[in-house]
Amino acid sequence: MTAQSDNMNTKFLFKNVKKLPSDALFAIKARLAVDTRSAKVDLGIGAYRDNNGKPWILPSVKRAEEIIKADPEYNHEYLNISGLEVLRKNAARIIFGDSFDLANRVVNIQSLSGTGALHVGAKLMQVLNLNERDIYFSDPTWGNHYQIFQKSGFSNTKTYPYWDAASKKLNLTGFLNTIKSAVTGSIFVLHPCAHNPTGLDPTQEQWKVILEAIKEKQHLVLFDSAYQGFATGSLSKDAYSIRLAITDILKDVPVLVCQSFAKNVGMYGERVGCFHVVLPETGYNAEDKDAIQSQLNAITRSELSTPPAYGAKIVATILSSDELYKAWSDDMITMSSRIYEMRHKLVAKLVELKTPGTWDHITTQVGMFSYTGLTEEQVARMEKEHAVYLASSGRASIAGLNDGNVEHVAYAIDEVVRHLGKDGSLYSAL
Repeated sequence: MTAQSDNMNTKFLFKNVKKLPSDALFAIKARLAVDTRSAKVDLGIGAYRDNNGKPWILPSVKRAEEIIKADPEYNHEYLNISGLEVLRKNAARIIFGDSFDLANRVVNIQSLSGTGALHVGAKLMQVLNLNERDIYFSDPTWGNHYQIFQKSGFSNTKTYPYWDAASKKLNLTGFLNTIKSAVTGSIFVLHPCAHNPTGLDPTQEQWKVILEAIKEKQHLVLFDSAYQGFATGSLSKDAYSIRLAITDILKDVPVLVCQSFAKNVGMYGERVGCFHVVLPETGYNAEDKDAIQSQLNAITRSELSTPPAYGAKIVATILSSDELYKAWSDDMITMSSRIYEMRHKLVAKLVELKTPGTWDHITTQVGMFSYTGLTEEQVARMEKEHAVYLASSGRASIAGLNDGNVEHVAYAIDEVVRHLGKDGSLYSAL
C-alpha cells in the first residue's frame, strides 16, 4: 500500500509539526495582559499612545470616516486587484513629491501595510530570479525583515553595520565598507527615516555618501518607509533619502519603495500600504510598465484576490482633501512632538538621578523607538521588578511613555543599571 493511500499515514500528517517560538513582541503583549500590577508600562509593540496611555484615533481619521459613511454611494464592494486608484496615486505623491513624474516612472499596487508591501516586493524579485542575489539588512533591523524575504526564497541574507554600540552613533565607515565590498548588484534594504529599532537616521550629507556608494556598485535599493512623518513631523523631510535617490543619485536605475500608513495615520489594524516600483528616467516604455503591473496584480490575485477597502478609503479621503490633509499634517506634528517631549523628560530624569552611563543618545534618536543600550538581563529585570516591558534588545517604544509613567521608567532604568552594573563593566556599555 502506498503512503498516499494509507489512511493511517494521512491521519497523522500533522501529528509531528514543529512548534515555532512565539513572536517576541507579541509575547510581550501576552505577558502584559496577565500582569496585574497597576504600574505596568508597555514600551514594547510600536503603537502611538496619548498622554493618558490610551490609543489615539486621529481627528483627521474620525472626520474621514464620517465623510465615507455619509456618502450615499458607500458600499463594501470589491476593489480592483491593484487596489484603490485614488489611494495609489496620492500615496505616491506624498512620498515622491508633487512634482515627480508619477505617470511615467511609478508602477504600484495597494498592499497590506508595510509588511504586505515587503512581501509583494520579495515575490516580484523572486519572479525575476533576484532572490538568488545577496540581500543586506541593517544590523540591527526590524526582526520580520528576515522572515519575509527568506520565505520568498532569499537564502543569502546578510547584514551591513549600522549601530555602533560604543558610540551609540551610526557606523558609517562599516556601512560604506560593506556597500563597497558586496557583490555588484546586491540588494540593500534601507530605512528612509525613524530607523527601527535604533531611531538613528543618517544625516542628509551621510545619505548622499551612502547612495553614491550604492550607485558605484550598481546595487538595487529597497526603501522600507514605515514612519514617514513620524521622525520630524514633516512628510517631505522624512522622504528626503527616497527623493534624493529617485530624482538624483539613483535616477538611472530602478528603486523599490514599501510604504505603510499604519503608524502615521494610526490605523495599525486596517493594514493600508503600497508597494512602488520607481523606474529610471529613461529606458522604459508603457509596455514595460504594463508588464510590471501585470506581475504585481498576479501576486495580489493569488494571495488576496483584492486588497481590503475600508482602511484604503479612509486614507484616500485624507490624502485627496486639502482640509483633511492639513488636519492630518497637524496630527503627525502632535504625535511626533509628544514623542520628542517624552524623550527629553526621560533623559532629564536620568540625569537628575545621576544614573550611571550617558543617555543623550535617547534625545538624538528620532521616531517611535529608542535603542536604549540596556542589556537583555537589564530588560528582564525591568519587567520582573518594575513591570516595565520592552524588547529584549533594549528597544523601547517612546510612544508608550507619558507624564504619568516617565518617572517610574526612569527610576526602573536607574535601578537595573545600578543593580546589574556593580562591577562597572556595564556602565561603559551604556
